[in-house]
Amino acid sequence: MNKIFTYSVAIAFCLLSSTSYAKKSIEQCEAKQDTTSGLSSCFDIVKASIDKELQTWINNQVFILEEFALTTGRRSALDMFKRSQRNFITFRENDCRWQYLAISPKTGAAAAYKKCYILLSKARIKELEMIKL
Repeated sequence: MNKIFTYSVAIAFCLLSSTSYAKKSIEQCEAKQDTTSGLSSCFDIVKASIDKELQTWINNQVFILEEFALTTGRRSALDMFKRSQRNFITFRENDCRWQYLAISPKTGAAAAYKKCYILLSKARIKELEMIKL
């Protein structure tokens, strides 16, 4: 268990700076971009950063749950976490897609989708940060 704790602390420490970067970046995109295409392109950069950060948190949680499964012989928590992650991805896609469809064909639909995607991904990261096993 000490190995898991050390790994988790190292991951969390590495992510602290990228979390604040992503938060500032979305605000910077909205403040500095004066065209719809510029805003959408800026959000692409933030989205890529958030995707990497979220994947790191997911990998960390899977690692912890795999170690737990090896120790206890019980895989149910790992299987359920993977299921919840698949469900989150479906939810995020559908939640952001309806917003896109409500705005389109007007300009700004793509930027709205990306902003929704970023905000939901950040919320998922916060949720994973709070898990203490």
